[in-house]
Amino acid sequence: MLQIEIDGKAVEVEHGSTIIEAADKLGIPIPRFCYHKKLSVAANCRMCLVQVEKFAKPLPACATPVSDGMKIFTRSEAAVDAQKSVMEFLLINHPLDCPICDQGGECELQDIAVGYGASKTRYTEEKRVVLNKNIGPLVATDMTRCIQCTRCVRFLKEVGGMMELGLINRGEHAEITAYVDKSVDSELSGNIIDLCPVGALTSKPFRYTARPWELARRPTISAHDALGSQLEMHVKNNRVLRTIPREKESINECWISDRDRFAYEGLNSDERLTVPMIRRGDQWVETDWQSALEFASSRIKDAVAREGGNALGVLVSPNSTMEEGFLAKKIARELGCGNVDHRLRRSDFRLDGHFQGTPWMGCNIPDVQDMDRVLIIGSNLRNEHPLLTHRLRQAVRLNAAEISVVNALEDDPLMRVAFKNTCSPDDTINFLLQLLKAMSGLQRLSLCLPPTLNGLLEDVVVSNNAQAMAESLAGHGKDYDLVNPRSAVFLGNMAQQHPRYSEMYSLAEAISALCGATFGVLSEAANRVGLDLARVLPSSGALNARTMLEQPRSAYLLVNVEPEVDCHNAQLVNQALAAAGCVVAMTAYKSSALREADVLLPVTPYTESSGTFMSMEGRVQSFTAVAKPLGEARPGWKVLRVLGNLLGLSGFEYDSSEQVKNEIFGGEKPSRVVWNRLNNNLRELTEVNAKVRTESLQRVGEVPLYESDAIVRRAPSLQKMAAKKPVVAAMNAKLLAQLGLQDGELVKVSQGNGSVRLAAKCDDRVADYCVRVPICAQTAALGDLYGEIQVERAA
Repeated sequence: MLQIEIDGKAVEVEHGSTIIEAADKLGIPIPRFCYHKKLSVAANCRMCLVQVEKFAKPLPACATPVSDGMKIFTRSEAAVDAQKSVMEFLLINHPLDCPICDQGGECELQDIAVGYGASKTRYTEEKRVVLNKNIGPLVATDMTRCIQCTRCVRFLKEVGGMMELGLINRGEHAEITAYVDKSVDSELSGNIIDLCPVGALTSKPFRYTARPWELARRPTISAHDALGSQLEMHVKNNRVLRTIPREKESINECWISDRDRFAYEGLNSDERLTVPMIRRGDQWVETDWQSALEFASSRIKDAVAREGGNALGVLVSPNSTMEEGFLAKKIARELGCGNVDHRLRRSDFRLDGHFQGTPWMGCNIPDVQDMDRVLIIGSNLRNEHPLLTHRLRQAVRLNAAEISVVNALEDDPLMRVAFKNTCSPDDTINFLLQLLKAMSGLQRLSLCLPPTLNGLLEDVVVSNNAQAMAESLAGHGKDYDLVNPRSAVFLGNMAQQHPRYSEMYSLAEAISALCGATFGVLSEAANRVGLDLARVLPSSGALNARTMLEQPRSAYLLVNVEPEVDCHNAQLVNQALAAAGCVVAMTAYKSSALREADVLLPVTPYTESSGTFMSMEGRVQSFTAVAKPLGEARPGWKVLRVLGNLLGLSGFEYDSSEQVKNEIFGGEKPSRVVWNRLNNNLRELTEVNAKVRTESLQRVGEVPLYESDAIVRRAPSLQKMAAKKPVVAAMNAKLLAQLGLQDGELVKVSQGNGSVRLAAKCDDRVADYCVRVPICAQTAALGDLYGEIQVERAA
């Protein structure tokens, strides 16, 4: 620790700290534009010049390390004169367009100019003009306002992972630009809007919509992935107009993904359902709540009275709140039905009953960037967890961490990957067997493996790639702390949707146990962990999400589900709903995906309700509504409460979502319940089969970044970003040649009794014998996300 003095105040700071960090610690303001605590130091705006004793000239506070006994003056005549001179230079070419600038009212340049700017300019020459750049549908540019602080350049390189903007020319002619004919496509690009200290980079969807002082600022939680990012929504006239991050170092730091930032547009979609509707023949008829709820309850009652509780199937979206899931489960249980599930995109349920607790991430979010070796299985990281990917990038950049990836796709995570194995979904199991055998040989430890698995390992031949990956994960030959290893094995979304997930999970747990690594599941959706902990799961002997569709029920209750894009097999779910006598859909949107529903009950999205989400690290976060319900829509928990009452069930006398939450946690403190229940260990490892890969083609049906949930799918700006990656049938050049197809040729893609026509795309990032066909409205006629698939030239 070093002793220094700033403006006469003594302070003790760590060795290596800069003057600006020491001043911030004391609460002494130093003006700055280019400095940001999360980015590298550029020291190019010079606004933070301060006077330091024994130095002849002012020094930049952001780039000057402190030394013991240093005396610094931030408000001396020399320091203020230097700062005013810099401000005068910055304003020479800056346009006087504050009245029409979207940054007005929250502009750092405006604020600092009040304190350090002159009342009039001495510059009488013509100001320069810089042409605007079209860098995509999310960020608007007014580059004449730019002061070349380079925050945007440094963010996209250091946090986003790729240098998409840069500074060209010198002196007065310097300007920020993208590469020729390129837009900014980072999934974190919206953060440059917050970083820009002037109005050069603003939100294109929000542009000219409202002034900052007209907006009510209300806190909430992200509902689009399992990170649980802290958000602040800005509301005017009961309409969400903007979303920005709330700083929370242990979760999202000061960033949010573009999906979290711009999804609010979907809240104002024309497809919002605002009144209850009942289907009469082929027509939808608007009705009142009483009639709609009585219709829904009577149809459910009839089905249960006729066939028993097993006639009902309840499917809950994993983006639903804990309260909604709990009440849906409670209705089912009171009706004698155990067919309740939220794992809609999963197809392998053999692990049910084998978990010791609720599967979770296995560690806290900040721990990820402290890891020095990580194995990721079955995950397209940038699609699934944009901000968690940034933490991994930090681990690689700062800790030289070794990342290993096993997946059917080789998409670039924008970080150095030490080892990777791109293989078909079936071959993934075989490779993990190799990895387990190599690891057991390195560690010389024994695990209680099923006898058949021990037998399998005897015949497994370990490849060089598996051996190298095992040595990396075990820290073999490295200067790692073997007593407290900083390593992890994570299963991603694609692994959880894998048809052999149980085998993959067992092998991953065994591998992590051998090398002492953290083992965890990177959960899909906002509340998968919370719904699991609330036991929104089939009871013993009941039907899971897949068998509820394979064995159609007489009645279904759908909570926030758009079946053909939210379930693992669109064909199966459409057939099951068509065969049902009654389908009750609680939804925020009118959708063709709900064409088989008999009654639509308009429920609010999370922004118009209160509730609780649990992140993948087990953090329980409750939120309240930021806006009033639109039209006659009502919060989902209230609709379920009334539905329970109309069904004649007891225990549905709730006055608030907080009362439901208290019942979920048994009146105890949530953290105590959570830490007692979170557990990734299996009671015993499942049996594993080493299948020999056949020559048949296998679909890799990932969920695209901007198709994750109903709100995101209706955000126009995000869909313009998605349009840059059109839906195609992607396969590597070898498979394309084997099928006798050309890149760009129209093909017929078939699964089961459904088919779609797509353009064939040559993509060598796809594993052999695999065809990458994402799940979306265009491919809703197809079957399993990872099922057998046929591709042929379109007639």
